[in-house]
Amino acid sequence: MTGPSAADNYAGVFEGRLQPGTRPALLIVDVVAAYLTEGSALFMETAAAARDSNARLAAAARAGGVPVVFTNVSYKPDGSNGGVFYRKAPVLKAFVEGSPLGAFPAELAPQASERVVTKQYPSAFFGTGLAEALHGEGIDTLLITGYSTSGCVRASALDAMQYGFVPLVVREACADRHPAPHEANLFDLQAKYAEVISEAEALAYLGQRGA
Repeated sequence: MTGPSAADNYAGVFEGRLQPGTRPALLIVDVVAAYLTEGSALFMETAAAARDSNARLAAAARAGGVPVVFTNVSYKPDGSNGGVFYRKAPVLKAFVEGSPLGAFPAELAPQASERVVTKQYPSAFFGTGLAEALHGEGIDTLLITGYSTSGCVRASALDAMQYGFVPLVVREACADRHPAPHEANLFDLQAKYAEVISEAEALAYLGQRGA
């Protein structure tokens, strides 16, 4: 079956653009050992490169006084706080309380003063109080990164928009299990919900905040 490309199909329909605000935070979603450890069911070959991109972004944010927020995932041993999501995706057992697969990598460990949000569902905002906390700090823009593009990054970017934050999804700092869902979700996020930007653009924006 042939027809117009996705870009042609969306042209003239989804072409809006968002301008970043003046009070950003960096939201690093689930960059933890499960995705970086060979042999883990959640291992992704592209995760290490995205981790390194996140490390550069975190360093730039810290240098500019921009808040850095981390998320991780943790479940009770019986999965009772995971609801339908835990039943749908049994691989989430990797994140039972105390599992080393839930740990942050040494290259990207939260500092003592930085917020860590522990969640049970894809979005960083669902049931966590994060939106209220960021609104209280005057944050208006979120640079969003992490794992995986089609899952928790997408869910967090969508909720960020719905809570009134300008979502800036940083392409090189996200990763997924396969290029197809990675690219498809970045395409759709850009079209409807967020701005997808490069690491270079993100670093320049963080540098402006520091200046």
